[in-house]
Amino acid sequence: METDLLTEKIIGLAIEVHRHLGPGLLESAYKECLLYEIKKHDLDVECEKTFPLVYKEIKLDQGYRIDLLVENKIVVELKTVEAFTDVHFAQILTYMKLGNYSTGLLINFNTKMLKQGIKRFKL
Repeated sequence: METDLLTEKIIGLAIEVHRHLGPGLLESAYKECLLYEIKKHDLDVECEKTFPLVYKEIKLDQGYRIDLLVENKIVVELKTVEAFTDVHFAQILTYMKLGNYSTGLLINFNTKMLKQGIKRFKL
């Protein structure tokens, strides 16, 4: 599936989860429900995907952890915060760069309308 179409599909599934649950839950609850929806729609998804990080002479086996990686193309980072900060933007961009992924979605479920809490990234 083309990246833009896949991104739209993921956003639609996140909106579905938000419609049913609303704001106010823990990030882990939204992650499990979105994971369920993505799998239900026959998309390949990895949850809590870890990658090593090399720093000078040491290798950290779990240097960073992506919330969801869909179709080995799109990094999905989930939040339940008042508002995004520069740290959230830096986090997803770092994950995308280190994993060599061109597309990312940062989704904040702590919003009245989910589309206000979605930010798309392209490298």
